[in-house]
Amino acid sequence: MLIIDRNDKDLKTYFCSLMKSKKYKKSILQIETILLEENDNYAALANVSAILHMTFSFWWTGFYLVKNGNEENILVIAPFQGPDACSRIKFGEGVCGTAWKTKKSIIIKNVHEIENHISCSEFSNSEIVVPIISNGNVKGVLDIDSKLFSNFDETDKKYLEKVCNLISKKYWP
Repeated sequence: MLIIDRNDKDLKTYFCSLMKSKKYKKSILQIETILLEENDNYAALANVSAILHMTFSFWWTGFYLVKNGNEENILVIAPFQGPDACSRIKFGEGVCGTAWKTKKSIIIKNVHEIENHISCSEFSNSEIVVPIISNGNVKGVLDIDSKLFSNFDETDKKYLEKVCNLISKKYWP
């Protein structure tokens, strides 16, 4: 018989991580089905953001895509769920621009402590940004905000990177 001390923080964290992993695995099955059936990246990104947003009750869930033009090299808002947000983000600016520049996922436990954080909503308290990378180039980022502090961890990073990898392979092979 396993006896669980309700005050054991490590055990609580372990079980929360297991539950989160289970939700991600189920979400990824849905996302894989959408990616198999949908050839339009905007339509797929809309459904991916909806699945993640509804499954985890995030504050804001969405994508920014890199737009390269004659005089532009910028992240432009793409399908998302949640309140209105910043429309354009420059290379290296804020958490999204930094993830684009470094080509690495970023977890922010408290956005109010980040000097270059771009505040689109006063209700956002933590954030995770995962780049979508194809052939060494960032094509966009998945940006997720939460009203809760410290809401994102390595479990989120692991599964959201998998989601972005699936998206990259489908739309930017």
